[in-house]
Amino acid sequence: MIGKKAIAFDIGDKRIGVAISDPFNEYAIPCETYFRTRNFSVDVGAIAKIATERGAGVIVCGMPVNFDGSESVQTVKTQEFVDALRAQTNLPIELEDERFTTMLARETQIAGGVKRGDRKKTIDSIAASYILESYLERRKKRERAQSENAEK
Repeated sequence: MIGKKAIAFDIGDKRIGVAISDPFNEYAIPCETYFRTRNFSVDVGAIAKIATERGAGVIVCGMPVNFDGSESVQTVKTQEFVDALRAQTNLPIELEDERFTTMLARETQIAGGVKRGDRKKTIDSIAASYILESYLERRKKRERAQSENAEK
């Protein structure tokens, strides 16, 4: 069944990677990279607009944490951005652990032969796609478990 797509953002200080799901919410597709201005509210508004323009039904934001799961400085910055985004949109916002997504994105680029100088252009959108893939998989598992419990 075709539903509203999910959109994911990998929120960084300089860039925000964007990925969108297919109409069936089966897989993630890397999209553009938004280059941040130095104006927080402009950036939040631009990200809310991207979600609306892409027809998203849910926003997934990568939440950076340390390797051991504890908060980092970037965790706090990202949470501030997410809180501001919640005030800008009526779409539900889900948080997803983003540990290792940038590393996986870099490995994907290297395997694909992307030159070092060109990697910054796409690394964030690829990382966003890994964040979204993780979210979609977790959601599918939860829906399967609910379906199995309903049958009992």
